[in-house]
Amino acid sequence: MSQTDLSALLKRPFFFCGIGGSGMLPLACILRGRGAGIAGSDRSFDQGRSPEKFAWIERQGIALFPQDGSGVTSGEQILVASAAIEDTVPEVRRAKELGCERMSRAELLSALFNGADRSIAIGGTSGKSTVTGMTGWVLTQAGRDPTIMNGAVMKNFRSDDAVFASARVGDGRSFVSEVDESDGSIALYRPSVAVLLNVTLDHKGMDELRVLFGDYLAASQMAVVNADDAEALALAGRAGAAITYGIDAADARIGVAAGSIREEASGISATVLDRAEGRVAQLVLQVPGRHNLSNALAALGAAMAVGVEFEVAVKALGGFTGLARRFDIVGTSASGITVIDDFGHNPDKVRATLRTLRAHPGRVIAFFQPHGFGPIRQMGRELAQVLAEELQDEDRVVLCDPAYFGGTVDRSIGGADLARWITEAGKPAEHFAAREDGGKRIAQIARPGDRIVVMGARDDTLSAFARAILDRLD
Repeated sequence: MSQTDLSALLKRPFFFCGIGGSGMLPLACILRGRGAGIAGSDRSFDQGRSPEKFAWIERQGIALFPQDGSGVTSGEQILVASAAIEDTVPEVRRAKELGCERMSRAELLSALFNGADRSIAIGGTSGKSTVTGMTGWVLTQAGRDPTIMNGAVMKNFRSDDAVFASARVGDGRSFVSEVDESDGSIALYRPSVAVLLNVTLDHKGMDELRVLFGDYLAASQMAVVNADDAEALALAGRAGAAITYGIDAADARIGVAAGSIREEASGISATVLDRAEGRVAQLVLQVPGRHNLSNALAALGAAMAVGVEFEVAVKALGGFTGLARRFDIVGTSASGITVIDDFGHNPDKVRATLRTLRAHPGRVIAFFQPHGFGPIRQMGRELAQVLAEELQDEDRVVLCDPAYFGGTVDRSIGGADLARWITEAGKPAEHFAAREDGGKRIAQIARPGDRIVVMGARDDTLSAFARAILDRLD
């Protein structure tokens, strides 16, 4: 899309169907920040869930309507809706009647992204939101004034006026964004810099993922690739030029000095290297776990690819305070039980979270809410294997039925099946159909020194659930 076409697009009014979603809300905020008129509807708004979020959305000058079609009033409006939104949804029916143009979230985001002078795409199965937040923070600290599109709230940008800071509106010249492979929309982006974090089983099979991520690298001007991930490294040749990074890969350009890693409960530090230029710096992160050290190396590579100095980027990373629902410590009870809110929902993310917990003493009680019925069918057995492998005999697993907000999805395989697969893999698991019953069970079995981690995606109310567990313990 040309700049003229993009300017014309931004003059149109937009209506977002599902505006409260983690992908829709930041995009709506970016468009609003660029002067576009925005309205929207959401099933959660109608159901009274997450009222504080929707009150904040309205304070941003975004009009909210019931999901009954009443907000779609003109053929000039562009309906923004995912491909999964069914034709029976009132907004879709009304938009068709009025002849409204329809765009997917990815089509609209890619038009904005591809129009930037410097565009950094963050791709991979796991870690995208964290690396997007890290990269955006580094560029902000380096004076680049980036626009940032994230799927999670970035604590560094959160304020009283920006409670749900999953987006930042910059001057338009630099754009940092997650790009999604789950629906194939990653093919729409033409990044100046394409970061590839990892290639593992999630929403699609491995053969399809290799094609998608390979084409993604080929469409970029420069790639930043994780040399510790064999699948990602095997695709590096698809890029015209690449910066490699890795904790363990001795020949990666950006790496870590042997024996320098120091892990703490609330952070991790290491001596990082730019082997090509012989530069060395001490990195001290405020977020824990080796996976976050790897994420920081990816962000360092992305920043360097657009000209940020190595030392400047390392210093800025030390100020990154993390994302909401990414190993987010809710609090510790009077009896010494810590509750953690976490986005872990696929095998890689769950493994990273559990390994971070297992690096420190204390029993782990893992609560898991599957983020849908389809994902259980796609990755449930691998997820069960990860839980069985990463948790010790004294640890406990409690889970409930998947998040479900309506629709025609096949619900024949659910939480009880996942619990059975975990047990078959060697770790007993307790299943409760209702999440609240699982919370009560956790309060019954928790003891001083335990770490309770609430894991799951696509459901904002999990954070309130985690806080409720802490309140119950107190």
